[in-house]
Formats: sequence, structure tokens, C-alpha cells
Amino acid sequence: MTEETFDWGSFLTRWSEEWADTCTEPADEPADEAARARGLGFGPAAEERIAAAEERLGRRLPPSYREFLAVSDGWRHAGGFIDHLAGAGEARWHEDADGLGEHFDEGELDGMWARALQLDVESDMTYVLLDPQAADEHGEWAVYCHQVWSHSPPTRHDSFREFMLAQYREFHRLAADHHAERPFANNTTRRLDAQVEAARLDALRGDHERAAAALADAAGYGRPRAKGMLHQLRRLLGRTYLVDYGSLPADPRYLREVVPLLAVEQVANRHDATVWGYRVGISSGRHRELADEVLREVEERTFRYTAEGPFGAAVEQAREQARWGRTDAAWHTLLAALPQWTPVGPDHLAPVGLLADPVLGPLVTPERALALLATPRDGRPAPPPTGGPRDADELAWLADHREAYRFVLVEGVHPADLPARLGAEDAALGAPATPDETHLALVRAGGGSSYNSYNSFVSYNSYDTYDDRARAAVGHAGESGWSFAFDAHPARHDEQRYVSPAAASSHGTRAVVVWSAPDQGFFHLSVAEQGTELYAFTVRGSEIHRTGTDIPPALDPDVLFAPGGEGRAERRALAAIAVHFGVGLPRFALTEGRLHHVTTRSWTSPPGPGETYARISLGGSGGR
Repeated sequence: MTEETFDWGSFLTRWSEEWADTCTEPADEPADEAARARGLGFGPAAEERIAAAEERLGRRLPPSYREFLAVSDGWRHAGGFIDHLAGAGEARWHEDADGLGEHFDEGELDGMWARALQLDVESDMTYVLLDPQAADEHGEWAVYCHQVWSHSPPTRHDSFREFMLAQYREFHRLAADHHAERPFANNTTRRLDAQVEAARLDALRGDHERAAAALADAAGYGRPRAKGMLHQLRRLLGRTYLVDYGSLPADPRYLREVVPLLAVEQVANRHDATVWGYRVGISSGRHRELADEVLREVEERTFRYTAEGPFGAAVEQAREQARWGRTDAAWHTLLAALPQWTPVGPDHLAPVGLLADPVLGPLVTPERALALLATPRDGRPAPPPTGGPRDADELAWLADHREAYRFVLVEGVHPADLPARLGAEDAALGAPATPDETHLALVRAGGGSSYNSYNSFVSYNSYDTYDDRARAAVGHAGESGWSFAFDAHPARHDEQRYVSPAAASSHGTRAVVVWSAPDQGFFHLSVAEQGTELYAFTVRGSEIHRTGTDIPPALDPDVLFAPGGEGRAERRALAAIAVHFGVGLPRFALTEGRLHHVTTRSWTSPPGPGETYARISLGGSGGR
């Protein structure tokens, strides 16, 4: 309905009757009177009475308030906190009677308290103020509703009609909460519940925007199913503030779907146990124990999302792909299987638990979340997703960041076998982690951390100042059978002590090492086969140093780093290496995903005879 066609009579009658149906024990005399009359309103105000009020106030009243008065000259129980709303003879200028203007005076609130028309007559510390200065092209005045006990700025409504609709929704929300034992049911709730069910089907068909709008409308009225479904859609779209899944966290069926999402927020915001108990809606019992276990898994990043049926099998396949760097392939696997996903309960709209999985969660970018929500999940056959995996991002993207990096490529070796070739003594693969988590782990590990003499983080209980071990992410380097170990935080290159790991990594195969430090004008390539370095070159500024047999023409540093092309030389070199060896590094996996890591052997040689070094031990709570 528009402002011009809004039927105040039908609206107020419906509100009165629905309110009267909730009254079993009236609490006070005004409530007794309203309950006996089965109405919250009063008789209509004659035009003369409205005109007299306008003459007294010196202003013509806004249209929707005038139309309201012509049907009911005032109102009782406007929501949960306004006992009596002014009729024509009770409206008065507020004139900042309580001095609130000094607390809320910014922007459109500046001067509002002094000029506003006050409509609350009796309330629970709630002001209802019409602002004549905030008028629209139809002559409607904005309404500001301020609840003193909320300690929040006033809530703005565009017109008196919008304010009354908001109070009607508040009445419904409170009635739904207060009448759990005796269901609050009427034509409005039945219409809204049917709307919620239709929205559920829309969401499963992939029409998530229509579903979200319908669920938001129903949630505004407090319909019990709407909130849990609405916030699943919102969470997939990246909205984490004030997420509330209603009663779903307390339902065992949704334990591995919505509870992990609450756990992610719990850990991120460092809330205490009281907040956790409130969010999951249960304080004790076996379900609380299971919820606490989910929280522990999320804290330790060991939570594994699972699902039933063919989609569950796709989840396991995707996790295996993602943890080795094939994140695009992993997403394609999930999306292709999504039409075969089945909900765990009647209010389950999508596999939202994926977001809490430490390996699979990073795959769900905003764009991919939209694709997920747009994919039908209602059991009907769906066309396969367009496009396909594209994890082979070549190498040239590394030049975009202008930061130092180094990596090793090994041919014909699975990433899980790289520790045996590159790793320090007894090295093992670390759990999948993001670059930031890995960097933070270096700081926290071993009771403390430090920089070595070459400004590289180390994470051992003790280390030698010549030592330059890397904490490198590992994965597949494209589809040609190569694997990589990538270090995003390398030490400063030590020309005198540097030992390329290419030869030690190449037994029975080939290995390639690249090290770049753009801020130093430094680039290094070394290639080895069967345990022997074949060739290498190092560029420092304008100087190029070569070793080994003939370098292939495609990798000739005199061409790649020709004078005048310094700004593009690194990119040319990386592109040439990618083409020559048929390799690539997965950009998304290395910058946003979670990959296994290995601690490599030192990239520098130990001291020679007569040379000295220091051994630094870390202990206690981070002391040195």
C-alpha cells in the first residue's frame, strides 16, 4: 500500500483484535478498559478537533498522522513500551524538556529535541517525536523514537505511518516471545508463516534475493523460523555482525552447521563462556558438551565440515584438492555436487558449515557465495557449473606485490613428499594454515621468537645466527606434475653463504629455485637435475652472474633483464620460467587459502674453519 491508499481502519482494527486475543490477565485499569473494548484505539477525531490542534500548535500536522487521528484519536499499547500515544488534544511541543539534546545533537538530530512534536503521553522511558524540519515531498515528518534505557541514538522512521507499522511489528515480536506455551496465532501469523515456507522453497531453488526479502519481513514480526533461515543467507553473504540463528543452535540436527559459525565469531571476538552459553542457547547437558567440543575444534583449527551423500563425498574430495593448493578445482568440485546436497533439517537452506572449515571456508569468496546461493538445491537436476578449474595461475602474478619471496619446484613429486627432500631434520608437514597464521605461529612458537642476523623469522627453541631455514607452504604447481614449496617471508639473501636447495631436492628428478627481492633489485634462478646443479644466474641491479652449463635461450638473463626494462624484468622472467617448465603457482591458495607447511633446511652454509657464530636460545615466556 502507498501512503495515499493506506487503510488505517482495517490496520488498527486488526491490531486491536490481535492484541485483545493475547489478554488473559489484564495488568492495570487502562489495559482492562482496552481489553473490555477489544480495542486499543479511541473514537475518531473530528476535522474541527484536528484543525483546533493545528491552530494551537501553529503547524499543519503531517498527512499520515492526520489520517490516523481521523480514525482513532490516540492509541494504547503502541508496541511494548508506549502505553498511550497522543491524540489531537495531547500532542505538544517537546522543547527539549529533559535536556537530551546535549547528548544526541549530531547531524539531523541537531536541534530536533527543541523543535519536535511529542506524541508519547505515557511510556516506559520512551520518547516519540515528530520532527517538522525533517519533512519529505509529501509533507510527512520523520518520527524519532528514543528509548532512554537503550543508551542508543533515536531510531528514525520516515513517517508516522512507518512508525506505527514498526510498533505493530514490535507487538508481534513480543507476543510471539511471551506466548510460547499458548501459541500466538491469527491471520497475520498464518500469512507470515506461509510466506516463510515459500521463502524456504525460493532459497532452495536459488532465488536467494527474493527469499531474503520475504524472510526479513517475517523476522521483523518475530516469526520463529524466519530468523534462523535469514541469517544463514546473510552469513553466506559475509554479514557476521549480530548473526542470530534463532533456535537452531539448540537443535542437535544443526550442531555441525550453525554452531561452528557461532564458534568462529566466538573465537574471533574473544568472547567469554557466558556469551558462548547465551549464543548456543543451552547451558548444560550432552548437547552443550558437543557444542563445546565444536568450539574447541574451531579454536584449534581442526574442525572438519562433513555432509551426507554425494555432496559429502565431494566435500572430502574438495578438501584434499584445497589442502594441496588446487583451490579452484576444489570449488568446482563443491559447486558441481551442490544440487545433490540435502538439508539436515527443515530450516536448513545451504551448507553454511563450510564457512567454519579451516581448509574449505576460505574458498567461499563473496562471488562464490553468490554462486552457491544461486545454485538450485531442491533436488532438481541442475546444469553443471560454467567454466572449470583454473589453478595454474602461472608465475607472473608474483610481480604484482613487489615483495620478496622464494620457492622451490620439484618435478614428479607429490607435495606430501617434499619434507624428505627439503625439510630440516625430522621435518614433517604442518597443519594447513594461512600465510598470516603461519607468520603468527613463528612469533609464538618455542616460547618466543626472534630475527636471525639476516632478518628472517625463526621459530625454534634455539637457533644459530647463520641459519636460514624457511617456513614454506607446499602444494601442486599446476597440472604438469610439479610441486612447490613457497616462502613468503624470506631472509635477506646472503651472497657469500647462499646454498641453493635445487641440487639436494633434485635426486631422481629436476628441481628449480627462484628467489626475488624487488626492493633490492635481486633475482635468482637455479636449476638442478639428478642431484647436480645444471645452471644458475643471479641479477643484482645491472650485474648478472652466471654459473653452470649453457642457460636455455628462453631463460637468458641478458634478454629477460635487458637495460631499460627494469620495471618489467621480473614479470618477464617469471613468465618465461612458467612456460619453459610448464609450471604455475596458485595465487588464491597462497594468498587466501590454507596450505600445509614444511620447515626447510638452511639456505645458507654453516661457518667455515675459524668463523664464529652465535647460538640464541629462547625460553620462559618469550625471553631471550
